[in-house]
Amino acid sequence: MPIGEHDGLIIVDVQNDFCPGGALAVPTGAQVAETLTGVAAHFAAHGAHVFATQDWHPAEHASFRAQRGPWPEHCVQDTPGAQFHPAFALPEGALIVRKGTDPTKDAYSGFVDSDLEERLRASGVTRVFVGGLATDYCVLNTVVDAVDRDFETYVLVDAVGAVDVEPGDGQRALHLMAGSGAGLVEASAILAEDGASGE
Repeated sequence: MPIGEHDGLIIVDVQNDFCPGGALAVPTGAQVAETLTGVAAHFAAHGAHVFATQDWHPAEHASFRAQRGPWPEHCVQDTPGAQFHPAFALPEGALIVRKGTDPTKDAYSGFVDSDLEERLRASGVTRVFVGGLATDYCVLNTVVDAVDRDFETYVLVDAVGAVDVEPGDGQRALHLMAGSGAGLVEASAILAEDGASGE
């Protein structure tokens, strides 16, 4: 599956609050951060476009328990928890897309309360690959919305991590994404294939 200029890598919310030690930690968050650093560099080197979403909530966001939402306070604008994980590095030219800035919108999807779709279209992207955190929430919703917007969509199954509020939520999310029309692929296979072909 060669990667090229009409491909987009969407990296979802690889932020401190979603990694070990954070307010809504995914156990494998640091590993996902490291994996996606390599994947992003590979995509950029092959002429693809790299986008990273960033939860960027106001202090009184509707999703927080203090506002009767379901989640502890997380990814508050300009706090350490909202910053990208230190093991995660973006290649030059990557675009950061902030979401969840509207205090009334939950914005699980990278396409909600953001300009992600416009940026993808402007870049000529027709096929997207999605990785990041968390499989069962923001990755799931981003993937479903990408399919709904007629992007050819793939989930990088070895570059996502689940919260698993209920055991098995991550696996159920993968089934839901596949059922929505997304393909399930391994980033390691894409990297190996492109490397073997000399591209």
